[in-house]
Amino acid sequence: MTEPRTITLPTADAGDVTLPCPAWCAGHQHHDPESLRVDLVHAGPAVDCTHLGADLFSAEIVQSPFAETSTPLLGGRTPGVSVYPLARTLDPVQLYDLAAALDTYADRLRTLADQLTAVLGGEER
Repeated sequence: MTEPRTITLPTADAGDVTLPCPAWCAGHQHHDPESLRVDLVHAGPAVDCTHLGADLFSAEIVQSPFAETSTPLLGGRTPGVSVYPLARTLDPVQLYDLAAALDTYADRLRTLADQLTAVLGGEER
């Protein structure tokens, strides 16, 4: 049996804090030692959507094991998916809803591309 992965992170208020890392955690390379214990966060690998060099969306599984808030959409002890630039942490249903909205938006972009093709082809003025 494999031992659980753990990491020890320095914090401004609680000193060194050792916590188990979930299997999906990609590490803590962006950890700030001035962080408070309540602000420690596990983050999985980012799933990025870029186009023409611009970052459109980024999403990653996150969990704040010592979070004290239960504010919806802001993350917490329960893992969720943090989505940028929405600045929200979504549950599975909300993430599926976002994917559906993006599918609809992609269809609207294709319609605009079809219209532009017609305009450029002289079919519409």
